Amino acid sequence: MGEHNEDLDDGAEPARPTLSTPQAREMTAGLRDAMNDVQRSVAVLAARVRAAHAAKVWLPLGHSSWESYCRAEFGISRAQAYRLLHVARALAAIHDAIAAGPDPSRTRDSAPEAAVALDYGLSQRALIAVSGRTDTLADLITRRLATLADSGLQALDEPTVRAVVRQAVRDVRTAPPPPPAEPPADPALTELRRVVDELAVTTHQLGELMLEVAPAYLSDIEAADVLAPLCDQIGETLDNALAARRYALSGDRRALSGTIL
Repeated sequence: MGEHNEDLDDGAEPARPTLSTPQAREMTAGLRDAMNDVQRSVAVLAARVRAAHAAKVWLPLGHSSWESYCRAEFGISRAQAYRLLHVARALAAIHDAIAAGPDPSRTRDSAPEAAVALDYGLSQRALIAVSGRTDTLADLITRRLATLADSGLQALDEPTVRAVVRQAVRDVRTAPPPPPAEPPADPALTELRRVVDELAVTTHQLGELMLEVAPAYLSDIEAADVLAPLCDQIGETLDNALAARRYALSGDRRALSGTIL
């Protein structure tokens, strides 16, 4: 009676008899196949979303926009419709950068639905955050893969490509936007821009923390209920926390207007 079963506390099924090694390997292989199926499904969905949007599929069906098409045909919200599109664009940019690189691996498959199926381990949130800077992301990936290939020190196998992509996405997400073509002559204004850029980077990090506590699928109203206790603990206003969360989701500094910036 004194025994404590953590599985039961977590709502999991009661433990079953211990598997043999062959049974465990068979179950693991089944899990791997299922994960690969999910990755392929995401790749197929991303490729088809991008193709449908490029073809303006909503017009022949009598819809006024991509938003209204997705709502009528699939029952999804405006936010979900555009999240799909942002994810599709980011994945396409990543694949194009890899396909243009020096490694003739399976990532260069000519069929786009299969080609983007390499699992980069990126969250939907990360892909959405870089969808507005795909040119920068693609250039960064291409240059880093080329540098590795030229060095000859490391084979461009899938783990290496995956690591390069993940680091590039991380760098693009946290980097401030490029300075204007003609920097202002006023030193005070230059310094102000630098301070704002640093504040934006710090705020993005705060937003990442907020998303860990209140994931992206929650609305602002739902997130507010979850974040309020945390804000009390860290001495941050709820408005600022929600703005930082929106900034981490979108990568758009306008999300901070009227609060942090």
